[in-house]
Amino acid sequence: YSVWALPPEPVRDRFRRIMEGLRAAYGGPAFQPHATVVGDFRGRRSEAVQPYTARVTGVARGSFFYQCVYLLLEPTPEVVGASDHCCARFGYKRKTPYMPHVSLLYGDLTDEEKEEARKKAEELDKDICGLEFEISELALYRTDTADKSLESWELV
Repeated sequence: YSVWALPPEPVRDRFRRIMEGLRAAYGGPAFQPHATVVGDFRGRRSEAVQPYTARVTGVARGSFFYQCVYLLLEPTPEVVGASDHCCARFGYKRKTPYMPHVSLLYGDLTDEEKEEARKKAEELDKDICGLEFEISELALYRTDTADKSLESWELV
């Protein structure tokens, strides 16, 4: 499973437009805009988390399929606290420090392609950095990370 923080619908639409533009240029599977609160764990549904504000601090590129191009979120105590709360409820132990982000593109691209895609994301929405939005909804998804097509992923 994974727990995702879902931005409000107008922000999701904005993120979708960037994601669609990136997929049109670079391929990759479609997925719902989200900030991963807890990723890839086994467990049951948790208790609710209080709403909190998230702020986009930049567009970045990562080193693996599920963090190809993404929006970095400011790691405020509320943002990190939501992840900590869910980790505690599900008994999940992080392997790496929590990096709050909203993925825009999944894919196996070269470093050059990732950098081009990162720049394209900035061009698709020039005002994305600094965007603030409230997270008031979490979703539990069944996510088999071996399935890079995402076809088996489902909202629980």
